[in-house]
Amino acid sequence: MDRADQRRAIPIARLTRRPDFLAAAKGRRAQTALFALQANSSAEAEAAPRLGMTITRKTGCAVERNRMRRRLREAVRRVAPFHARPGHDYVIVARRPLLDAAFDAILTDLASAFRRVHTPSSPKPARSRAPAS
Repeated sequence: MDRADQRRAIPIARLTRRPDFLAAAKGRRAQTALFALQANSSAEAEAAPRLGMTITRKTGCAVERNRMRRRLREAVRRVAPFHARPGHDYVIVARRPLLDAAFDAILTDLASAFRRVHTPSSPKPARSRAPAS
């Protein structure tokens, strides 16, 4: 990490309240094979970005969920300070493949998901209802 990256890094706060998680779920999403990243702009535009994680019981037993949580926490520590934007709340919903994925793949997917969440979506073209031949 060079000095330019260190200057750009911003601190990330934790998302702890259920209503904040639910609000983030209504925002933009980026899906990967390893997790889903949900993002929503918060009420305070200049507030530090906040991030929360959800790892449900259906992803595995407690030992596996804790391992996923540790891997995600480290990936967030390395990637989020450079990609998260002030005034936004983020929620990462883990999926089972995260458990066996290469750590570099997690970092790449997380950076990609942050970029996709912040890229404005283009309007989808209207589908024509042409009769099938």
